[in-house]
Amino acid sequence: MPDETPRRPLAISARKIFDGESWHENATLLVENGGITGIVRGQDLPGDAERIEAAGDMLVPGFIDLQVNGGGGVQFNTATDRDSIAAIAAAHRRFGTTAFLPTLITDTPQVTERAIRAAIGAATSVPGCLGLHLEGPHLAPARKGAHAAELIRPMDEDDIAQLVDAARRLPLLVVTLAPDIVPSETIRRLVDAGVMVSLGHSDADHATALAATVAGARLVTHLFNAMSPLGHRAPGLAGAALATGALSAGIIVDGLHVADPVIGIAARGKAGPGRLFVVTDAMAPLGTDASSFTLNGREIAREPMGEGLGRLTLADGTLAGADIDMSASLRRLAGPIGLPLELALRMVSLHAAEAAGLAERKGRLLPGFDADFVELDAGLRVRATWIAGSRLYSA
Repeated sequence: MPDETPRRPLAISARKIFDGESWHENATLLVENGGITGIVRGQDLPGDAERIEAAGDMLVPGFIDLQVNGGGGVQFNTATDRDSIAAIAAAHRRFGTTAFLPTLITDTPQVTERAIRAAIGAATSVPGCLGLHLEGPHLAPARKGAHAAELIRPMDEDDIAQLVDAARRLPLLVVTLAPDIVPSETIRRLVDAGVMVSLGHSDADHATALAATVAGARLVTHLFNAMSPLGHRAPGLAGAALATGALSAGIIVDGLHVADPVIGIAARGKAGPGRLFVVTDAMAPLGTDASSFTLNGREIAREPMGEGLGRLTLADGTLAGADIDMSASLRRLAGPIGLPLELALRMVSLHAAEAAGLAERKGRLLPGFDADFVELDAGLRVRATWIAGSRLYSA
């Protein structure tokens, strides 16, 4: 359970502080009892505050990752328990992630139930755990990607009941489904029950994708991957994601899943209200030197590519998740992809908070917001990660 003991106020000074919208030069972030109380300059500090000089060059809002399959050598599908979620959280914390959704890839009903129970426990005991993301199993077989074909299936009444119950017990439940497989009427039932529906692994045409949006779907899973593509006469699900303000879309920015120029086009073109946010889609090897791991009984090979980046593939060459962390994603956005640093920072934090309905308390360093933030050096590498006003990782 969270520690309810009042803590001494903190005054953390840095050369630059990004509050989610603008920069503050030579300023101090004020933190008390796990929340932000302000940003000040000079010596206007609470008399009892503990003064800390940030180790990095800047303080920025903590990174938010809504699609985390594993990390630290742990794959959630293989180890569906609370302790595994805690280990995954610790691995991602090294790279600036302060809030995340453990993500279960298509699996059996029994594994899905274990994942739900684990996430319910982790949501109240693992710092940064927001709930659960179930990616499948109600997907289009033609767009399965690395999901096991034998585990993909239609959604029935037992599945709906399971998801409705899980939504009542979790602070946030995201379910990726294919709108060409799950009808709009069912999507509406799930949304009305509190499920956040994300469209993905789908061969839906543009009209079907729009119908799902009218039914209440609000997210799109790893834009451009495992979905009907954007064509100039057939916009598909990718076109709906880009053109529809009601939809926010996650995107993997490793340069393997989506080419850098296309990432830039999408980031600049999808300006709101639904916006583009970064997901890692990270697997077990993140933060380790592992050369392979197992998913649904199949071996996934890892090919390191340097700079926090690797390629994960099945034996047939199919990409199987991603091998990139959030800080490396930020560096790629602000580096080779060529986005302004401010937009890149919003894509790894604020935009995900908005997409998840958490923008009133996460994604900005403003009074009343959670004290989730990252100390970065001038090269955008993580020096420290803070969650709820506690430094939980230091380089």
